[in-house]
Amino acid sequence: MYRRYLKRIIDFMLSLVGLILLSPVFIILIIILSIVNKGKPFFFQQRPGKKGELFTMVKFRTMNEKRDETGKLLPDMKRVTKIGSFIRKYSLDELSNLWNVLLGNMSLIGPRPLMKEYLPLYNAEQVKRHDICPGITGWAQINGRNVISWKQKFKLDIWYVENLSFRLDMKIFFLTLKRIFQTKTVNMSDEQTMERFNGNN
Repeated sequence: MYRRYLKRIIDFMLSLVGLILLSPVFIILIIILSIVNKGKPFFFQQRPGKKGELFTMVKFRTMNEKRDETGKLLPDMKRVTKIGSFIRKYSLDELSNLWNVLLGNMSLIGPRPLMKEYLPLYNAEQVKRHDICPGITGWAQINGRNVISWKQKFKLDIWYVENLSFRLDMKIFFLTLKRIFQTKTVNMSDEQTMERFNGNN
């Protein structure tokens, strides 16, 4: 019952309220990032959602598009702008995901949507992370995130899917807020701070 109905209702209501209350912050970020990124405040990328179906994830742009002499993009962390670093520190880049939550592509709580290139690499157990909508924050994010291995991360994601409940979601929500206010950021961009997932057995 919670998985099918109440979770979606909560996601819709909270994301709508969040977008309204945080609209001044959105406007400020859009103006600043438009200046820094030459009119491109947002970053759009396709990610796999529920059942592995692709959707377009919206994020504030925190990196520039600098390239090396061969035209190849520089490593991610060399392209993070000063304002982008500040935005990531306080997880402000994830606020734009509220739009995806409102549309139903994402949930407030759930396994983070990873790169679409990873889809063919999942084993039969790991693919279960796509049984539900991906989230802005999740069980793996408050339990180590990038200091744990991919194997541990997937294990935490699957545990969440199999133990999904309102109580668990509230626990994750408040622990996420606590870490943000303590500036122990719950940065969700795993592919930018971890080595790429290459599959396993």
